[in-house]
Amino acid sequence: MSLNLSFEDTSSMLVEDRVFPPSRDVVNNANITAYMKSKGFDNYEDFYRWSLEHCFEFWDDMAKELSWFEPWQTTFTWTDKPFFQWFAGGKLNIVYNCLDRYMQTPTRTKVAYYWEADDGATRTLTYEDLYTMVNRLAKGLQNLGVKKGDRVAIYMPLVPELVAAVLAVARLGAVHMVVFGGFAASALRDRIIDCDAKVLITADGGYRGGKVIDLKQIADEAVAEAPSVEKVIVVKRTGKDVPMQAGRDIYWDDLLAGIPQDTYVPCEPMDSEDLLYILYTSGSTGKPKGVVHVQGGYAVGTYATTKFVFDLKPDDVFWCTADIGWVTGHSYGIYGPLMNAATSILFEGIPTYPAPDRWWDLVEKYKGTVFYTAPTAIRSLMRRDHDQPHTHPAVEAGQRQPTAADH
Repeated sequence: MSLNLSFEDTSSMLVEDRVFPPSRDVVNNANITAYMKSKGFDNYEDFYRWSLEHCFEFWDDMAKELSWFEPWQTTFTWTDKPFFQWFAGGKLNIVYNCLDRYMQTPTRTKVAYYWEADDGATRTLTYEDLYTMVNRLAKGLQNLGVKKGDRVAIYMPLVPELVAAVLAVARLGAVHMVVFGGFAASALRDRIIDCDAKVLITADGGYRGGKVIDLKQIADEAVAEAPSVEKVIVVKRTGKDVPMQAGRDIYWDDLLAGIPQDTYVPCEPMDSEDLLYILYTSGSTGKPKGVVHVQGGYAVGTYATTKFVFDLKPDDVFWCTADIGWVTGHSYGIYGPLMNAATSILFEGIPTYPAPDRWWDLVEKYKGTVFYTAPTAIRSLMRRDHDQPHTHPAVEAGQRQPTAADH
């Protein structure tokens, strides 16, 4: 079907002054409306003014919706400006709020992720499936000596094992440092050295736009100049033979061999101000800068933002298109949706392969209801031919590539 967008001047694509007010039904049933009424307000403007004057009460309310091992003593504390603390004295683990608290509830069997590969292969993971993966990997990491405070680098394609890796590291109280799977060896090396990572989790390769990315080869180049790395865990994504250094490298499935499905590794109790992860800036304007995020403030802020901005309901299917290598992917591809017991879409490929309708094909296939992406992505798609057919045979047939879950 042809779609005529009638752009007379493409420069106007950056100018937008239209307003799309939500329907009365959307407003009445919004999560923020329910919270507004719980505070005794019927008028949003009055509620908004109250929120500015009582912002710490708001954040206190949000924190109470999460599970804590020990309650916080103060919601917000200035220490030595500009430094401050959120939820000082409180102890929690963000992974407990993503998985453990659902294991005795109906959410246990709810779909956490619909995953689709670059070639159309699919996997569906429930919250219980993800919980099992995370506990087994956490045990495997423990067996390698990973403990609270250690740094673990992650350099992987966008597969479910990436999500499990992030959560397993955080479960142990270690610090994850994810590097986008499209970055070069030098970028990976510099980030590993800067954060002093002792373990790297990667894959034999990954698929992107119909091409194979040799992640293990790139990782080997990086680790050759990063002496802090003691172990390299390799997911079998492509099935390609790759060099494995004896004593250092171990396949994911070999690491988990012998670890029972019902393995349970307790979440490490973390102080609210304990480090959760380090994520580096792209480095496009200078040396990459490592930005740190702590357990408490990040958990509460990401939970509340996902709940109110995306207004997720139990039956929604949410899709944040960002790669996990970016902070948006951390917050709204993993932590925010899981803390809100949401179902998400996870996609390995790119929006234009095999045709520019790939994203919309996925939305239709998985019944996506809330879609979150970047304006840059939308603008790039607007230049495409809207009549181009969706013809890639592997995607149509859902040809399946081997993954670590098959072993």
